[in-house]
Amino acid sequence: MSNVLSKEQMKSLRKKFNDENKKVVFTNGVFDLIHAGHVDYLLKAKELGDILIVGLNSDSSVKRIKGEKRPFINQTERAFLLSNLKPVDFVVIFDEDTPFELIKELIPDVLVKGADWSVDKIIGSDIVLDNGGEVKNIQFVNEQSTSKIIEIILSRYSD
Repeated sequence: MSNVLSKEQMKSLRKKFNDENKKVVFTNGVFDLIHAGHVDYLLKAKELGDILIVGLNSDSSVKRIKGEKRPFINQTERAFLLSNLKPVDFVVIFDEDTPFELIKELIPDVLVKGADWSVDKIIGSDIVLDNGGEVKNIQFVNEQSTSKIIEIILSRYSD
């Protein structure tokens, strides 16, 4: 079985994880141009539970959020890359602009976002907290970001 799941597969597995008393951690993002900061973040997220599920914005969602020139890497390739990183157990692609519906279906034990998000602004935090879960922030390493990588590329190659 692939570890890139449909929403229906995710719901089915969630029941199995509940039955096995597995602590499910959820995070989400675009993950375009995966870099060391992403990997560090995912490693820290995985430490918070038994199963790490990553919600991945679809290509159409990324275009709405980041603009028509993004993503650089299509959702199939981004899902493949993410799903093959050691800390990631499963990836679920979602089409909405936010992972709210996905979080509502999954009800993770731990919801994780970067330290630049306050808990009250994290989409789905209310659902997780209302169901006895935790919402955690993870500090980014060395201020790495896809936007900074893009800036470096543009500055080096735009003569």
